[in-house]
Amino acid sequence: MSTKGELTRQNIIEKSMQLFSVKGYFNTSIAGIVKATGLTKGGLYGHFRNKEEIWYAVYDECGRIWKSVVFRGVRDIPDPLARLERVIENSMKNYLGAGVFEGGCFLFNSLVELAGQSSAMSNHVLKGFKAFAALLRLWLEEAEQKGVLRDGLNLDGIANFLVISLNGAAPLYAASQDPAVWQQTMAQLHLYIKCLSKQS
Repeated sequence: MSTKGELTRQNIIEKSMQLFSVKGYFNTSIAGIVKATGLTKGGLYGHFRNKEEIWYAVYDECGRIWKSVVFRGVRDIPDPLARLERVIENSMKNYLGAGVFEGGCFLFNSLVELAGQSSAMSNHVLKGFKAFAALLRLWLEEAEQKGVLRDGLNLDGIANFLVISLNGAAPLYAASQDPAVWQQTMAQLHLYIKCLSKQS
């Protein structure tokens, strides 16, 4: 059972997540967080030293939420290409299309907003994107070792392309709210994965 302090901390993270997702980091003030949480400044500073520390806690929570959606059901799939297909579907339909974060993808939005503003924070986000690409590359290597991939493929390029494509849909969908954005991205990436297979 969570303590009162843990519940307060979680409330700060959840309310700040909403503010950062919709308004961005720099347009969110401590006063805005205090108002959203119903705490005093002293109550807020009892849990976090500053706004940047709150952002890092929000990032960790968003990363946990993202993983829980994007990798749902993936562990039980033995075929690495089918695993990629599931991640694509989860990313587009169950994450982006389901509007997990108000205001679009918090992780992508943070990367764009913080680039050139805070190298430490933007590099922290970028590290997550690179880790995602590295995981997809491992699955592609596995597919190659199992002899199911076409010969001569650039696995780094494919992994990076998938991450770029999945995240490129995020701002277009946030701006348009047109489901065709994520639906067509998902359909085209499924076709792309099929083209990588020797069986295509």
